Formats: sequence, C-alpha cells, structure tokens
Amino acid sequence: MSNRILDMIEAEPVPVIPDAQTVTSITHYNDWLFSFRVTRPQSLRFRSGEFVMIGLMGDPDPETSKQKPLLRAYSIASPNWDEELEFYSIKVQDGPLTSKLQHIKVGDEIILRPKPVGTLVLDALLPGNRIYFVCTGTGIAPFASLIRDPELYEKYDEVILTHTCRYISELTYGADLVANLADDPLIGEFVGNKLKYYATTTREKSLRMGRVTDLLRNGNIAKEFGLPPLDPKTDRLMVCGSMALNLDVKDICESSGLTEGSNSMPAEFVVEKAFVGEGVTENFDA
Repeated sequence: MSNRILDMIEAEPVPVIPDAQTVTSITHYNDWLFSFRVTRPQSLRFRSGEFVMIGLMGDPDPETSKQKPLLRAYSIASPNWDEELEFYSIKVQDGPLTSKLQHIKVGDEIILRPKPVGTLVLDALLPGNRIYFVCTGTGIAPFASLIRDPELYEKYDEVILTHTCRYISELTYGADLVANLADDPLIGEFVGNKLKYYATTTREKSLRMGRVTDLLRNGNIAKEFGLPPLDPKTDRLMVCGSMALNLDVKDICESSGLTEGSNSMPAEFVVEKAFVGEGVTENFDA
C-alpha cells in the first residue's frame, strides 16, 4: 500500500461521541421496559432525584453527512453515592432516541451531559415526619435514587413509595429494588422498617388494583398502613408522572392544605414538570 493511501486513511475523521460514557450492564423487563447502567464521570456530583440529558448520535444528515446528538431528559435512578449511573427507560419502536437506545449492548457508549437538575430533591421540601413518593410507569426512576439515599431515612420516620402501572411486569423494576434494600450492606440499616411499598395495576388483575389518585382520595393507601390523612404539619409528597397525574395529585395535596415547593422555596410537596417527550412520559399514564 502506497504512502499516499496510508496518509488518506490516517486523515479520515473518526466519529467521536461527545461526553461519552460506557454501558456496563443492561436488564430487559419486557418488550417495552429496560434499565441500564453506565460509567460515571469523575466530575459529576448530583442530588438523589435529579435528572441529566442522555442520548446517542442521530442518523447522518442526508445532505451534509453530519451527525447531531439526540438527547432526552432521564432521571438518574441510582443514588448519589453510587460509582455508576443507572437509568430506567421505555422502548418506543418509532421513537427517535429509544428506538436506538433499546438496542445498546455492554461496552457501547452513550452521550451523558453532566449537568444535573430537577425538582424531586429533598432540599425542595420543608422538614416533616412522613414522605409519599407517587409515580406511574418509568416515573419511579427518581424515587429509585431517593430510596437508596441514607439522607432520606435520616430526615423521615416513614417513607411510602406508591407505583402504579398497567401490567404486573411493569412493576418488576421497583418491586425487585424494594425487596433487595433490606439486605443491602450499604443502605439496609438505614431503611429498617421505615419504607412502605404500595404497588397497583390498572389493567391486569393483581393484589392491588386502581389508579393511585383514586386510592389517595378514598384513603385506601393511608388505611392499609394505618396512617392519618395528609397533614401539612407532618406529611411531604413528591410526584412524577404524566401531566394529568401531576395535576390530580397537586389537587389532592392542595385540598389537604399542602403547598407546592421548589428548590428556591421549599414547601410540603413538589412535582417534576421537566419530562415532556419520547422515552419519558409515554409510560406514565397507567
């Protein structure tokens, strides 16, 4: 091979993924849900419950052949002390990002912009005795992070995680996580008997059925655990789901005297409003 040809090969640009992190493990729960873990940038610091932008390079532009990053907001499902980052996602077969993301393999690289933000953080709430996490579908991701954070159990005497999905298989991620917490060598002693898990389905028959908003309104959740009605003096609440879920739970909270908070003005409940689009909200409406 001539030197000229070698020079041409060496000069050929090699595609580079910006802010690349390496996939370390993947778990598929059914045909439309999966989780994966990636390496964590050494510089990344985040509060449990925050989200980052992740993605892949898009298809080449037909005219310029250039690729642009295709990014979506994803809650970090791992706690802030974890050496890796975990994400929980749906698979949208014709979705620009998740149609590709669902096929990643161990060793592949994804884009991860290390600028965490979000409302579902403990700092956005005033001190209280009891906290409710209300979510549907993949909205459990930020709470998967929070229930593995020792700070949560230092601040609250009781933690109630509610998770509503259409089918039983969609509850597997959360159910396995909760089941393994007690034996976790890092977090088990903090959890103790403080965490209560309340999972329901809306389509497939299961032990508990019904929409979480109905079960909050009629008092079934509180009744099962022997808890009093929502009280702004003692109760705090976080919600992550579709816009409809967010509005319904907001109405329930405000009817009970709870005030919505934020990072700049902590109060009794917070709602994550950032998730709009493919890979995030489609699985929220149970």
